[in-house]
Amino acid sequence: MVRGCPALVLAAGASKRLGQPKALVEVGSTTLVGLAVQRLLDAGCAPVVVVTRQSLHFEVMKEALNATVVVNKEPEKGRTGTVQCGLLSLMGDKGRTPRRVLIAPVDRPGWTTEHVRSLMQQSATSTLAFQGRAGHPLLLHDPDIAAVLSAPAETPLRDLFKPELVEAAAPHIGLNIDTPADLILLRGLESVLLS
Repeated sequence: MVRGCPALVLAAGASKRLGQPKALVEVGSTTLVGLAVQRLLDAGCAPVVVVTRQSLHFEVMKEALNATVVVNKEPEKGRTGTVQCGLLSLMGDKGRTPRRVLIAPVDRPGWTTEHVRSLMQQSATSTLAFQGRAGHPLLLHDPDIAAVLSAPAETPLRDLFKPELVEAAAPHIGLNIDTPADLILLRGLESVLLS
């Protein structure tokens, strides 16, 4: 049996192009943040931490049941800073850095609980791929966790490590909810994503 690991859901983006908070986009009877949290919990991830921005804190808390919600006070600095906030939350008062953590951006819903389980079997930093194209989520292992923690918050994650690709039957891992046109695509895939 694969041992679970902590997980972060990244939900601190400004959603300027979409025009509404990505985390709160409805998918069936839930939201993108609710869907991500539930899939991670179902895969055996614990704890699950959602990192969001101050203006969404209350709404995200209502949707991310059974997860810890923390606020990135400077989300405009980028994704690395958001990951750092989540990692610091996982470290807590004891200051123990996790040896591995699963990271799922809220706007990339094209993965399943089974995909997470297959990622958790990897012994190095890895991400899903479909036909050679990388997607999400990402499993981050030490020493790459240490590299993220010590980097300036503005540093792109792609500059800090190179994940191994884990091929999966995941034709929708490239799905990125970024614009109103992407919402139309999401509606067309809703039954697939919720099955």
